[in-house]
Amino acid sequence: MLLEFVGKNIELTDALKNQAEKKLSKLDRYFNEEIEGKITFSTQKGNRTAEVTIYLPGTILRSEETTADMYASIDKAVDVLERQVRKYKTRLKKRYQNTETIRFENFEQSIPEKGDETADPQIIKRKKFDLKPMNVEEAILQMELLNHNFFVFLDGDTGRVSVLYKREDGNYGQIEVESA
Repeated sequence: MLLEFVGKNIELTDALKNQAEKKLSKLDRYFNEEIEGKITFSTQKGNRTAEVTIYLPGTILRSEETTADMYASIDKAVDVLERQVRKYKTRLKKRYQNTETIRFENFEQSIPEKGDETADPQIIKRKKFDLKPMNVEEAILQMELLNHNFFVFLDGDTGRVSVLYKREDGNYGQIEVESA
């Protein structure tokens, strides 16, 4: 796995990088080719966060864990990623039928900080991304793999932008754009 390391409010030591590489190497058995990943270490108010993102062709796996110890955060984040891959094995297998990226034979059967608040909220982060056409099932898979509670996508059936969101009852909702 080709890893990019990023540190926010923390000095990246060789020991930390080596531990992260060692822990993430256990995921290599699930992938056929050399894949890219990014791990961001951050510390804030005594909390240590490890955020791991793995880039598969057409899919992104993401995990973020926070504990008092960075090494424990790494362990938890890698465990979450492994559970995601195992949980979504069948869906991923459908998507990657040629199995060039994922080694399915290695699967077993079972599987905001509060701070000073300003009077007027401000946009503090903007993201831009390409929308890929996909059906609702693929969007749900992608949202779950990213561990997000919403997902913006281009609905392949309608050709329109949609927002998928996770409801409090565990089901999903979809917001569709109508032309005026």
